[in-house]
Amino acid sequence: MTMNVLVAGATGKTGHLVVSELIDMGHTPTALVRESSDTGSLPEGVSLRKGDLTDLQSGVCAGMDVVVFAAGSGGSTGAEMTDKVDRDGAQKLVDLAKQAGVSRFVMLSSIGADQSDPEGDLAHYLKAKHAADEHLKASGLTWAILRPVALTDDGRSDSVVLGAEVDRSAKASRADVAHLLAEAATTDRFDGTAVDMQSA
Repeated sequence: MTMNVLVAGATGKTGHLVVSELIDMGHTPTALVRESSDTGSLPEGVSLRKGDLTDLQSGVCAGMDVVVFAAGSGGSTGAEMTDKVDRDGAQKLVDLAKQAGVSRFVMLSSIGADQSDPEGDLAHYLKAKHAADEHLKASGLTWAILRPVALTDDGRSDSVVLGAEVDRSAKASRADVAHLLAEAATTDRFDGTAVDMQSA
């Protein structure tokens, strides 16, 4: 069955790979983009839907079977934008997905986001991701959460490691992450799980 999948963060490094994976799998992705987004990296013919994660409007998830949150405020932004995008934007998109009757919501999270009170340089970011993840779990939606280790721009690897065996100091290629997000979006393999992930 062909699924309509809304991808938030579709113009980002990981998000545009998710879009390509969905197309390769025979599904119909729609890119959620801001007015100012550069859509040049997206595959030809992909549908666009205007929406800003800092100011989402009702109806943004209309007609979608699945929503994938692959967005991020970026490493160069401050705490305020992290909260607006990675926490508040994600939570609002979850709420709108539920209102629209979306059947599944897939969240790109981060290793360490399972902690409610993380420490270190990424503590604020991880708190935001943790809040978004917990909001999704409590939403009543069918959900899946992927928590990769540090991302690279490498291509697909021969295999990935999932769950308790993941080395938190390892790396995960965006290509592997995108493939798993697309699989989580269109199959029930990861339903109801929050799984750590690395490339092997």
